[in-house]
Amino acid sequence: MKTKIRTREELKELCDEFRRVGKRVGLTSGAFDILHAGHVEYLEHARSLVDVLIVALNSDTSVRGYKRPDRPINGELERAEVIAGLESVDYVFIFGEQNNNINVELLKPDVYIKAGDYKPEALSSKALVDAYGGRVEIVPFKAGFSTSGVIEKISSMLKTSEGEQLAYEQRPAVFVDRDGTINEHVEYLSDPAQFTEIAGSFEALKTLRALGYRVVIVTNQPGIGLGYFSKEDFFVVNREMMRQASARGCFFDKIYFCPHSKGDSCQCRKPNPYFIDRAVKEMNIDLVNSFVIGDMTSDVQFGKDAGCGTILVQSGRGGDDGLYSATPDFVVADLQAAANLLASRKLSA
Repeated sequence: MKTKIRTREELKELCDEFRRVGKRVGLTSGAFDILHAGHVEYLEHARSLVDVLIVALNSDTSVRGYKRPDRPINGELERAEVIAGLESVDYVFIFGEQNNNINVELLKPDVYIKAGDYKPEALSSKALVDAYGGRVEIVPFKAGFSTSGVIEKISSMLKTSEGEQLAYEQRPAVFVDRDGTINEHVEYLSDPAQFTEIAGSFEALKTLRALGYRVVIVTNQPGIGLGYFSKEDFFVVNREMMRQASARGCFFDKIYFCPHSKGDSCQCRKPNPYFIDRAVKEMNIDLVNSFVIGDMTSDVQFGKDAGCGTILVQSGRGGDDGLYSATPDFVVADLQAAANLLASRKLSA
């Protein structure tokens, strides 16, 4: 299956070879976020039109650009593996643009296939396809199926008739920064061998969970957007963190990360409270009694903008970034001291 997942450049060479031996190449695209019967029928129809079907899969960043900020539900690599597992699909590649112009220019498919009910003339890529003698084919959607519909159905199933969430009882959370708060600060950390727990961090998080807080990690990772490392590198570091944490009996409720650089002007980068707002909806968080704990002024501003209590730790950057002027509610030495502080407040309340 993994041999079906290629880069766009690899597929350009393959398309040239397919044409040399007389095979008709088809190209289609989409997010294919939550696969349903409509997707399967569409791709089978598309495959019947050609000898080789290539699916261009919108990257996570691309999907967020033309859908909602909380989409896709499934990451690009997971989506690519699911699509590659279909018999009707010969190859898959991930692309970051929001239209297919570059894909069409490079691959020059014999048939460019799109799902929908619009006319071919409405496609920006039609002129490119016409220029090299290709054909545009529109395949109608299967009625009654949509990813948005699936999401809405799941959402409704998680609520009672009064609209209360069934999945989580309401509890406060600690929104904890990762680098410099849980682990020693390493600039653009991408090597799991460099992940080093700040002494007492995992025990502190265990204490916080025992106090009734949900433990939610929220971290900016601009190195991904800048191209210094990949999302996969970030996930590998997280796996090492979770391996070390679980060996100590420490577990996390959620990990949110922003992969964008400051120049991307995204909604999810701290101090924007996007991930706190999302956690409130997804985990029924008691925001009034929640805290943000981190080592930068952006963490403090993050908590202030969301309406949480804020604790600045002097580990890591210790607030010396100077990016924001927000004043923390508490300043402590490290995460262990923060846990002790919240434990004493809980006991005295």
